[in-house]
Amino acid sequence: MATRPELTEEELGRALTRAQRQRIVAGDLQPGDVAALRRFVCLSQEEFARALGISVHTLRNWEQDRVTPDGPGLALLRIAARHPRIIRQNLESAA
Repeated sequence: MATRPELTEEELGRALTRAQRQRIVAGDLQPGDVAALRRFVCLSQEEFARALGISVHTLRNWEQDRVTPDGPGLALLRIAARHPRIIRQNLESAA
């Protein structure tokens, strides 16, 4: 059986906890979940917003818990939590 390499400090710092991922997938966001998801996907605010098709201003409001995403925005975050690679691919194809 192959051994898995240890996580680096950087990888550990951007890890998404199981509880966070489950909350996001369930649509039950708590403070800090949107920012944690963006860091997990390894994108800047500008890149993540472009990949989701939203404004950076909207993303910042979500990350700073001034506005709670609902409807289509929440659906996008749920997809991002389930399939982070798709978000990165969407950004690459948009470039």
